[in-house]
Amino acid sequence: MACRPPGSASYTVVIIPLRSSLYSLDALRFYLWVKRLKDLEQEKDALCSGMEVLEKARLWYLQQLDENRARQGSFQTQQSGVNPRQDGAAEAWSCLLRSRIQRVNGSLGSVMTEPVTSGSSASLPDAVSDSNLRWQNTALVQEVSDKNRKISLLEFEKDTILEQLDELQAR
Repeated sequence: MACRPPGSASYTVVIIPLRSSLYSLDALRFYLWVKRLKDLEQEKDALCSGMEVLEKARLWYLQQLDENRARQGSFQTQQSGVNPRQDGAAEAWSCLLRSRIQRVNGSLGSVMTEPVTSGSSASLPDAVSDSNLRWQNTALVQEVSDKNRKISLLEFEKDTILEQLDELQAR
């Protein structure tokens, strides 16, 4: 892959004096050509950065699959002495992780199935409105995830306090 190393996001500015007027059609064409080249270069950099993130994500997914298989194996060989409180905390964490993974998978899927082309039939206001709705949805999903995380922590704390209470009552 011919991507730049991270941190080298500089672009070259080319100034070529034109013999004609600054407002000529040739000057405008040249400016638009250079601007398009710069935009393509920035798009390439974003794609390369995305490839790096996807490679890290692929390795993370593989690690999570290995850990999941290990947990499945230990669960199948484990006796029936499962602590329901510990199981509830693990279930809450698993639900949160699954939710995040599904959100990421959905985002990647939408990137791949909704290409942005210059001849797109959607108008700019529709695209902006759609983008705003997606942003609001993302913000709401993040807020729900934060609330779920807080609920999980509170449930874990409650379970810990109940365990301590059971121990005190047993004495």
